[in-house]
Amino acid sequence: MTELDFSGKVVLVTGGSRGLGKAIAIAMAKKGAKVIICGRKQENLDTAVEDFDKMGMEVMASTANVGKSDQVAGLFQAIEQRFSNLDILVNNAGMNILTPLVTQADEGLWDKVIQTNLKGTFLTSSQAVRLMKKGGGGKIVNISSIAARKASMGMGIYCVAKAGVEMLTRVLAVEHAKDHINVNAVAPCMVETEFSRPFWGNDDVLKEITKTIPMGRIAGTDDVVGAVLFLASDLADFITGEIITVDGGSMA
Repeated sequence: MTELDFSGKVVLVTGGSRGLGKAIAIAMAKKGAKVIICGRKQENLDTAVEDFDKMGMEVMASTANVGKSDQVAGLFQAIEQRFSNLDILVNNAGMNILTPLVTQADEGLWDKVIQTNLKGTFLTSSQAVRLMKKGGGGKIVNISSIAARKASMGMGIYCVAKAGVEMLTRVLAVEHAKDHINVNAVAPCMVETEFSRPFWGNDDVLKEITKTIPMGRIAGTDDVVGAVLFLASDLADFITGEIITVDGGSMA
């Protein structure tokens, strides 16, 4: 059976400078991949590069807002110039801004959350498909959330955006199966990262969330990384258009 070996594979992890994205990028590099990370803040990228250096691994870091088409185009131009191809894209970049009610949300807030989570996945995937077709195929793994299928108070726009990501995953899988490009997604419950600290950082809120998870805890980054590596590997060559839920049983 094929092992989880990414030797020589060129991998882009969006939002890869911290949190879950950084954990995925490090795991890919440890398995031999040539890793590119992008993020909006240079200081976060600089810190990530330093951490990679300390582990004796190289990483290409580039500032880019995935919701901006010109910045995404620039990112992929740089990737093509350096590596000529792209084998794996992990669409991890995301944003959530708490809102009491969707109908009372500011239009600009709606645009910002949708732009990063959904439009960003569309823009990066479009560029990735172009490069992957040149190379004969590839893998796209989108980071979704159980929020795509389970409405949560205060997270309405995020829920809508992630639901769009899951349908986009299926659409791209069907459209590009003939190009030998597999498109799948991983949908975790709450993951213990800075992104979700406003929730798990509050003991009372964490206690209520944990009650809904049969395994009795929220996810750690390693819980999600494993599913991502599987879908990005040769082990998942005949899997496309699927969503793997990593939630400790909360959706069961």
